[in-house]
Amino acid sequence: MRDFLPAEKARRERVLAVIRDRYRAHGFDEIETPVMEDYARLHSGIGGDNEKLAYNILKRGLDTDAIRAAAEDPSALTDLGLRYDLTVPLARFYASHRGELPGVFRAIQVAPVWRAERPQKGRYRQFVQCDIDIIGDASSRAEAELIAATLDAVDALGLDGASVRINDRRALEWMLESFGFAADERPGVLITIDKLDKIGHDGVVAELRERGASPGAVDAFEAFTRRPMTLEYHPYGERQIRKALPQGIPAEIVDHLVGIGEAVAAARPSAGSVGLSDGDGIPLVFDPFLVRGMGYYTGTIFELAHPSVSYSLGGGGRYDGMIGRFLGSDVPAVGFSLGFERLVDLLDAGAEAAGDAVVLVYDRDVPVAELMTHKARLVAGGSRVRVEPRTKNLKALLERAASDGYSSFGTLSAGTDAVEVRPLA
Repeated sequence: MRDFLPAEKARRERVLAVIRDRYRAHGFDEIETPVMEDYARLHSGIGGDNEKLAYNILKRGLDTDAIRAAAEDPSALTDLGLRYDLTVPLARFYASHRGELPGVFRAIQVAPVWRAERPQKGRYRQFVQCDIDIIGDASSRAEAELIAATLDAVDALGLDGASVRINDRRALEWMLESFGFAADERPGVLITIDKLDKIGHDGVVAELRERGASPGAVDAFEAFTRRPMTLEYHPYGERQIRKALPQGIPAEIVDHLVGIGEAVAAARPSAGSVGLSDGDGIPLVFDPFLVRGMGYYTGTIFELAHPSVSYSLGGGGRYDGMIGRFLGSDVPAVGFSLGFERLVDLLDAGAEAAGDAVVLVYDRDVPVAELMTHKARLVAGGSRVRVEPRTKNLKALLERAASDGYSSFGTLSAGTDAVEVRPLA
């Protein structure tokens, strides 16, 4: 958990403002949920490994005897916990307010979450998530809207070259079944396949054998990964998808993925070719071994990639079964979460907000009323203004102001009629 000095806090808020602006432009509405949720909800099995990292809150009013009696049962000691993501709170929110929301609800959530991580570079115990979700739309239009809005936000932040890797959990299940993996071993197999980027095909095959996966299925998986491949390039579309999968993939899965690509291409005509058959068109790449760790995904899954880093900058997918756990009836839902902390680290630290920020340096004999008059005039003119008493080392004062995001300065002596504002650079 970190403190942020003014310049860094201002930078983070500028990035968030851009993200919010682009999401709102795509028809999403921002909501807010409490930082705490019921313990039972946070530990209902829908949060995957994140449930193990949840911060739980001790029940109020427990005496020593009650704590001793419940020492072996965390659920008897706690009734609340800090949220570890924004998806579980959204599912509860929708179940609670469904009657007040439109049939297809497009939500923005930008808020901190907490996980008991091992602190290291890029991993924090408190961090901000930026989520957009669409609830109530089972068609590929929902995924296309999420991807288009996310790419628009990334473009607006100046991160050229971003792309979205895409897959479908149904395609993964079908592929594992076609290789011969039994249903009860597939979750463990997917955990190993998810390490493909880190340990490579040989490492995945070795780990599958070590964990005792069906030998014939592992052989089939290995043969598939080592199959001869032509160097012919296909842009995102049916040919790319079918080429990356074993023969016989159900048409409905392929059609859903192709439909997403066509819709995203139509939403981004300035990105290139509108069609999928005659050019690169859109920054989508089908990845048959993209897994995503959350067990609640039921269909499409995706990750945001950038060529400057090896890790993803966000991701999400379709989770049609989650809201039904709270509501009693299934509701289609899909979401995309930007990795805000990773995103901020990639952006140019020198990118400042629009508008003038002035540091007004005044002599110590300037009357307070006179100082406030001049400050008020600058503020009324649209500037952000900070007042500073003149020091012997004016250069150091101005350098500090520049590092804090100020772009201009003015000096004020007693009796001055008007302040001349000059750029700091």
